[in-house]
Amino acid sequence: MPLLLRRFPSPSVVSSFFLRRSMASSTISSDIITPSNTKIGWIGTGVMGRSMCGHLIKAGYTVTVFNRTISKAQTLIDMGANVADSPNSVAEQSDVVFTIVGYPSDVRHVLLDPKSGALSGLRQGGVLVDMTTSEPSLAEEIAKAASFKNCFSIDAPVSGGDLGAKNGKLSIFAGGDETTVKRLDPLFSLMGKVNFMGTSGKGQFAKLANQITIASTMLGLVEGLIYAHKAGLDVKKFLEAISTGAAGSKSIDLYGDRILKRDFDPGFYVNHFVKDLGICLNECQRMGLALPGLALAQQLYLSLKAHGEGDLGTQALLLALERLNNVSVQSSDS
Repeated sequence: MPLLLRRFPSPSVVSSFFLRRSMASSTISSDIITPSNTKIGWIGTGVMGRSMCGHLIKAGYTVTVFNRTISKAQTLIDMGANVADSPNSVAEQSDVVFTIVGYPSDVRHVLLDPKSGALSGLRQGGVLVDMTTSEPSLAEEIAKAASFKNCFSIDAPVSGGDLGAKNGKLSIFAGGDETTVKRLDPLFSLMGKVNFMGTSGKGQFAKLANQITIASTMLGLVEGLIYAHKAGLDVKKFLEAISTGAAGSKSIDLYGDRILKRDFDPGFYVNHFVKDLGICLNECQRMGLALPGLALAQQLYLSLKAHGEGDLGTQALLLALERLNNVSVQSSDS
């Protein structure tokens, strides 16, 4: 029997429901999400989504996928995923539907479109989990729409890049009903570590704060490399030296070698980072916050986009700083 999560007006009612259900069931396992009782839908099979969804398939879950470019889902199809022709069709076959797409407009379309959207096909008690970095206000809107249908919605954007997705080591920022987030842990744990951040929209706020931190960290890393190069240092030795000191960071671990090798393939697209930082700046304006580091990073990443480099990875920020200073950073063994 598929596992369905129903919406109730208060925690006490939720508790009494699960107590009655567990008493009526021979084992508590019927309340736990497993491959035998939960069907998964997955919308968005790009750089991140493909690996994340793959972990669920490997764990034995029945997965139905949708992607606008079907060739990007071929790896998952080869692993045994079913294919649907619309988000609505995905939801009709699923208890939990995950989305990780490009922009807030894409999120709105695949989830809330009255004809083709996933919510229109989701059964009562079903769950939407949006893992796209999107607008907090949209997450709240989706949650309200889901609640109206007696369904649940969790905003759960992720951090960790393509390597984190491949290795199941992502940081997941979850907003929404805490009981539902906890019940989804068997799925989240296959992709990384879930962190409950609060009510609907709070997962998105946490991810945006994460992006602000990453933007300034990446800028500091690239500026340090430019400075070391101009000073005549071996930049590879310099990077190795600082990686174990106070300047060490996840950005160095994930992108340091790539930068030195001038490998700008996307673990996370510049275009999407520009989108994220733009959302951050809009929220700052609404909050009355002045974050000059964020604004500077946004301008530099916009310059990459203006040079036609939006499909490169975020580590391509090096190119913007090289152009400003008319230098080209090269490792001694590159």
